[in-house]
Amino acid sequence: MEHKPRIALLIDADNSPASAIDLILNELSGFGETSIRRAYGNWTKDELKGWAAILHEQAIRPMQQYDYSRGKNASDMALTVDAMALLYTDRPDAFAIVSSDADFTPLVMHIREKGLMVLGFGAQKTPEPFVSACSRFLFLDQLQEQQEEDAAPQQPAPGRVPTAALRQDAKLVRLLRAAVRRAADEDGWASVSAVGQYISNQSSFDPRNYGYSTYTKLLKASQLFDMRDEGTSSVAVLDPRSRDAAE
Repeated sequence: MEHKPRIALLIDADNSPASAIDLILNELSGFGETSIRRAYGNWTKDELKGWAAILHEQAIRPMQQYDYSRGKNASDMALTVDAMALLYTDRPDAFAIVSSDADFTPLVMHIREKGLMVLGFGAQKTPEPFVSACSRFLFLDQLQEQQEEDAAPQQPAPGRVPTAALRQDAKLVRLLRAAVRRAADEDGWASVSAVGQYISNQSSFDPRNYGYSTYTKLLKASQLFDMRDEGTSSVAVLDPRSRDAAE
């Protein structure tokens, strides 16, 4: 029987919307089986009552953690302790951490040092260190907007970053051009799948965080590259600067 990668899903309920759980579980299904599902919080709080039905429906174990200090929740520490225990006992193949709290950055870095993938999910406000520490990080609002676009394809995606803004994002432009250059063949053409692999190997980047469902759509929207074989599995891109330099 083929081994299904086991994923440990750990949710910081104090900093995550219950409405996003379906999207998260659907995303994780592409990586393996989410066999460990836990949500951490002080479940006596009124603010977490919206989680009650979701926890039962999605078979997520509620992990009770009382707040030891006024105005500060203790669920972060409880989640971290459990993650470390799971890492060395249950030994899942990957972790998924749902939070917008940068305090989890050291935990993510430690897990990745042990050779495991860490998938992060959070809000746009999530600090950059936590986002960058993850193997891949997805912004929940962009996932929700993508779902709405799929349900009503005739409507434009409200969160899609326009071409002008993409080209003005210096960090994004450097990332895309560097990946295309590394994946390019002797003629300068690079398969989009190879470009995506190069990017995944070095960062937590995902095109959906810019409102595009695939690398092909993002690369085309950027208008930085020539395209060929669109609509096929062999779609490729070329940085026209490399062609101009050769002439």
